[in-house]
Amino acid sequence: MFILCFSITILLRCINVESTQRMIRIVGLSATLPNYLEVAQFLRVNPEMGLFFFDSSYRPIPLAQQYIGISEPNFAARNELLSEICYKKVVDSLRQGHQAMVFVHSRKDTVKTAQKLVDLARRYEDLEVFNNDTHPQLSLIKKDVMKSRNKDLIELFGLAVGVHHAGMLRSDRGLTERLFSEGLLKVLVCTATLAWGVNLPAHTVVIKGTQLYDPKAGGWRDLGMLDVMQIFGRAGRPQFDRSGEGIIITSHDKLAYYLRLLTSQLPIESQFISSLKDNLNAEVALGTVTNVKEACAWLGYTYLSIRMKLNPLAYGIGWDEVIADPSLSLKQRALVTDAARALDKAKMMRFDEKSGNFYCTELGRIASHFYIQYSSVETYNEMLRRHMNDSEVIEMVSHSSEFENIVVRDEEQNELETLVQTLCPVEVKGGPSNKHGKISILIQLYISRGWIDTFSLVSDAAYISASLARIMRALFETCLRRGWCEMSLFMLEYCKAVDRQIWPHQHPLRQFDKELPAEILRKLEERGADLDRLQEMEEKDIGALIRYTPGGRLVKQYLGYFPSIQLSATVSPITRTVLKIGLAITPEFTWKDRFHGAAQRWWIIVQDSESDHIYHSELFTLTKRMARGETQKLSFTVPIFEPHPPQYYIRAVSDSWLHAEAFYCISFNNLALPQARTSHTELLDLKPLPVTALGNNIYEALYNFSHFNPIQTQIFHILYHTENNVLLGAPTGSGKTISAELAMLHLFNTQSDMKVVYIAPLKAIVRERMNDWKDRLVSQLGKEMVEMTGDYTPDLMALLSADIIISTPEKWDGISRNWQSRNYVKKVGLMILDEIHLLGAERGPILEVIVSRMRYISSQTERAVRFIGLSTALANAGDLADWLGVGEIGLFNFKPSVRPVPLEVHIQGYPGKFYCPRMNSMNKPAYAAICTHSPTKPVLIFVSSRRQTRLTALDLIQFAASDETPRQFLGMPEEDLQMVLSQVTDQNLRQTLQFGIGLHHAGLNDKDRSLVEELFANNKIQVLVCTSTLAWGVNLPAHLVIIKGTEYYDGKTKRYVDFPITDILQMMGRAGRPQYDQHGKAVILVHEPKKSFYKKFLYEPFPVESSLRDQLHDHFNAEIVSGTIFHKEDAVHYLSWTYLFRRLAINPAYYGLEDTEAEGLSSYLSRLVQNTFEDLEDSGCVKMTEDSVEPTMLGTIASQYYLSYVTVSMFGSNIGPDTSLEVFLHILSGASEYDELPVRHNEDNHNEALTQRVRFAVDNNRLDDPHVKANLLFQAHFSRLDLPISDYVTDLKSVLDQSIRIIQAMIDICANSGWLSSSITCMHLLQMVMQGLWFEQDSALWMLPCMNNDLLGTLRARGISTVQQLLDIPKENLQTVIGNFPVSRLHQDLQRFPRIQVKLRLQRRDIDGENSLTLNIRMDKMNSWKNTSRAFALRFPKIKDEAWWLVLGNTNTSELYALKRISFSDRLNTHMELPSGITTFQGMKLVVVSDCYLGFEQEHSIEALVEQLVI
Repeated sequence: MFILCFSITILLRCINVESTQRMIRIVGLSATLPNYLEVAQFLRVNPEMGLFFFDSSYRPIPLAQQYIGISEPNFAARNELLSEICYKKVVDSLRQGHQAMVFVHSRKDTVKTAQKLVDLARRYEDLEVFNNDTHPQLSLIKKDVMKSRNKDLIELFGLAVGVHHAGMLRSDRGLTERLFSEGLLKVLVCTATLAWGVNLPAHTVVIKGTQLYDPKAGGWRDLGMLDVMQIFGRAGRPQFDRSGEGIIITSHDKLAYYLRLLTSQLPIESQFISSLKDNLNAEVALGTVTNVKEACAWLGYTYLSIRMKLNPLAYGIGWDEVIADPSLSLKQRALVTDAARALDKAKMMRFDEKSGNFYCTELGRIASHFYIQYSSVETYNEMLRRHMNDSEVIEMVSHSSEFENIVVRDEEQNELETLVQTLCPVEVKGGPSNKHGKISILIQLYISRGWIDTFSLVSDAAYISASLARIMRALFETCLRRGWCEMSLFMLEYCKAVDRQIWPHQHPLRQFDKELPAEILRKLEERGADLDRLQEMEEKDIGALIRYTPGGRLVKQYLGYFPSIQLSATVSPITRTVLKIGLAITPEFTWKDRFHGAAQRWWIIVQDSESDHIYHSELFTLTKRMARGETQKLSFTVPIFEPHPPQYYIRAVSDSWLHAEAFYCISFNNLALPQARTSHTELLDLKPLPVTALGNNIYEALYNFSHFNPIQTQIFHILYHTENNVLLGAPTGSGKTISAELAMLHLFNTQSDMKVVYIAPLKAIVRERMNDWKDRLVSQLGKEMVEMTGDYTPDLMALLSADIIISTPEKWDGISRNWQSRNYVKKVGLMILDEIHLLGAERGPILEVIVSRMRYISSQTERAVRFIGLSTALANAGDLADWLGVGEIGLFNFKPSVRPVPLEVHIQGYPGKFYCPRMNSMNKPAYAAICTHSPTKPVLIFVSSRRQTRLTALDLIQFAASDETPRQFLGMPEEDLQMVLSQVTDQNLRQTLQFGIGLHHAGLNDKDRSLVEELFANNKIQVLVCTSTLAWGVNLPAHLVIIKGTEYYDGKTKRYVDFPITDILQMMGRAGRPQYDQHGKAVILVHEPKKSFYKKFLYEPFPVESSLRDQLHDHFNAEIVSGTIFHKEDAVHYLSWTYLFRRLAINPAYYGLEDTEAEGLSSYLSRLVQNTFEDLEDSGCVKMTEDSVEPTMLGTIASQYYLSYVTVSMFGSNIGPDTSLEVFLHILSGASEYDELPVRHNEDNHNEALTQRVRFAVDNNRLDDPHVKANLLFQAHFSRLDLPISDYVTDLKSVLDQSIRIIQAMIDICANSGWLSSSITCMHLLQMVMQGLWFEQDSALWMLPCMNNDLLGTLRARGISTVQQLLDIPKENLQTVIGNFPVSRLHQDLQRFPRIQVKLRLQRRDIDGENSLTLNIRMDKMNSWKNTSRAFALRFPKIKDEAWWLVLGNTNTSELYALKRISFSDRLNTHMELPSGITTFQGMKLVVVSDCYLGFEQEHSIEALVEQLVI
């Protein structure tokens, strides 16, 4: 294995184990090496065990070597003599029946030498020696030879002579190799590439001359010994020859040189310096080298560093330098520094000489990604301009150093002249006699698909075409990154022209040239029929245009395949300088895999109409499924400047199809921008207030500090001594929670019977508040507190007695909808709204609705509710305060910089188009940030996904190990560590904790998560890598916060989207520990194009806008059901209480309001209400008359179960009287509540695997659909399958959690429709969800934890199939039933299940003069030892109470008359009215159904009871 500059980088990455911590085994193969020990040292080979060196004496076939020197001084005579000697040696070999190979040193010389050998054979009448006529395969193979375009190959074949060089087409080279190996060629004249690249031996090998031209040096050089050895290695065929012959013919003066090389071979030298710049740039772009120190260490792994020390003179190092610096570290540093300076000058990276740091640039990344040489980048920097024409672009590409070996040959000139005239539509600068002119011609020829006769031109054209596409792509990316719109689009056209070999000026349908006849395409071009015109024409008109009637249909068909999309956009001003653009992309073409593949990529570009500047660009991927489906939506922000340009243009340009583009114009003529009115509260220089100001010893004991901080001091009086509403905007970590507690303490002092409601947007925040206040407010003040989240729903008594209710917005929305009948809602005296700036986020509408409703309730009950809003610093605090009813005296909006612990923020940009490699490149800078900013203090690293937590932690461990401090982040002794590890369940967490790095994400179980939090809080581990939810949920501040990437994968849109600014601020807010740090530090690692955006807006926050408008349907429906809205006027009045109403007047353009006058606003609201009502009516949720609106059964169920109106509408359309279990499962999975279920990268593959293992089929074309995934998760749950990855376990919990209310809603719909069969089937579905079993297919006995196959078989043999039957067996008889199985285990499990006895009695009643029948029902729990009503469901993730349905129906007619849902602990008395007007009671039954246990149904005949009553 010889060390060449192109392969050394690959070896370096394998050898550099310290940085990767991954052992890669390297096996080096080589011819005999003179300095094999040094190569072994470079490869890190153990010389005792891994080094095997065999010299030439081990050659399997002995080699006879001849060295011939020519002393003739005359050039022409010397060449003639060289050919004569070569001929004689070849003929001697042929006469002995051997084949011969002649090695020459240029492609041109191969043909000249071959022809010279043939001429000499004619002269000496030796042609019979070259004859191959007797070969048996001659006639067969001759046909293949005649197909070749290479005239020389065909001509020489008849004389059994062949040529071979790298300039030949691959097919011709392969043919030549086959002919020689099969003996049809006796002599092969070739270049040295054959010796290296192809294992094609011959008996005799002749090296004809040892001088070769070096185009880089511009002169001649000697053939290297490595080449000589490799060529001689081809002499002798192991299976056919007993010996081989190697002959070298050189000049006499070089004879001694080659003899000396053979006997005492010169060592191999490194060529690495020549490509040091390119390789250094690649490492910087990769992220493995970030500074001079690391670059020197990287260089230390090279073969160059080994040879420099052993032979310094060869590398320009004087002995004085060696004496002064024996390790040559200064020389290495100089090499690195010089290369870095050159790269910095070329803008391929930024080199900070003071710190020695390297920073990758977009240009450097582009050069590395597209394998563009440093010298080419220098050329492009010089020649690339904002505006260029076709000839200038092609000339610039022709100057690329990739083409520097192309030479101009005299014999090519005539053909080049002809080609310029016929096939080059663009001007050729310099003409065909110029090197760059020749390259320009060949570039144009490639695009024109021209035919070339001269073989050297064929070779050069193939060589140029191999690099052309990547060079064009690199230039396009460069223009795009520079923000040059016109030039970017121009270069993209050329990228596609090269890819498709079609000129941009040719007809777009030429891209179907394999399908459409050339004559049709020619006529379309002649008639000037562009795509738009053809789209508007009928088939017959197109046929008439091209004068070929059948062609009209064909053209129309392929027009349908041509990629076409329609754009529409909405513009919403966020501030006076930022616009939010919502872009809708509608595909309008027929997808065909043959043309479009799996996906089509489109560049979305937003440009200024005047300055030709790109304000936004992104690559949008349109998949086959998206093309068939609905309109795709993108959202992004762009800047706008004063004075406003007349318009912006949005372009969507196909990445692969010429002329496939769409255009949309955004006009700014009537765009109303919001007024800038950010006002901040000054932080007064007040003396910190002591906690004794509370004037209550019990209250003072709640706090473990002596004085309030400056913000708390300033607002203390308003909160603690007044009833005023307050809006507090302050940075995270400012003590806002304690400020809210002051308002709570005031309420406890003044209105102790009133309740506090604390609304937190996330369950994690609710949990944190619960834990904090449980220890302080509950235990020390004796207050009652309840939690309301998706995990917990307290009962009515708990809510009535609670002093503090902590809830998520959704839960409080659901409870407060029926506020008229719920007294505890009316008894709210204080409402604390944490993180109220999330009003503009996805769940903001719910927050907006509950505040608006509570203010409305307050106005109706005339009981004041105090509102305390807590937020980060706000841009439009005044609007929010106005909506909350906060007066000027209660508004505090402090600047983001006002923090108890000052924050130092560093924003670093990282290039890289693709997310995962970019995240990977951030790991080393993250480690460097820890070492620089927080080497010993706690560090939080926020990442976007669970997978990234693991990958980041593992890389940090590697970097620490390469610094020889693998456990630098660990802060506990080994014994403690082992004890901790024994408690950890998650394998990845166990691995990272050993090195002092914790993981934190929703996929961990509660125990592991709590353990990690505790370890980090107590400084046992220094680094915690977590997902963004930790920023909100757990108050774990750190000295340093690193935000590694600001995007996350949105499963719904299948793309990476940006975190909201509020999330970034929240993460930053965790930096700085109030009691420990003088200041905190935050390092934000972002995508390079977004760096300036974050620099501007981190401290200049966006105004909070309302997002209620798009989610009005469900909230209107709820208010209609509750009776708040009866008429359209009520709905408009309801909207006047919302934040949306406040913002409409201030930023009308954001909401699509054009006329801000009173009449225009009223019209807008009326239209909004009318459209919403109509949608609700279409979905079947409300019924409208001329002047009123009233709820329907579907609307009432949607409101009751907190479901989307879309979901219940879908239920109403799909559920029927006899719906099967399979259909119910599909309906359940199709609920819009599962729209947000994430389908991550490659999860469609996991879903495909699950489809093979589940009972019911799903749509295999939609495996990346969240609803299909939900279906598969349900079926996997029922079948008790092992889920493919841990993420699926968490997803299943979420799916099951939501399913309860969805199924209960489906049951209510069935019951209200009177469908008995569907109701019972749906109840079975709920039982399946609770128990993780299939109804009927699985035995209900599997609900018992102790159940196994043997016991199941025993019980089945005795006719026992349900737990109910087992419960009826007396304990003393159980053993005889179950055989050898331990009775105590079974009895213990049975105690977990209820044994219900139902007693019925019919009673006649006279109601309003009508005789009716009432069914009295008494239910008793017979097993008194089951003292809890908690359901026993091991496979259901949440705690749930047992409940029962009483179903009154007719099993004969499948009619359902009445349904009642009940729950009880010991006994229950209830009644149901029998339907009046029924003539027969035959088949009427009361069915008692459990909502959580399979096989617990009881059927009781009503017919028998009626007969008894009559008797």
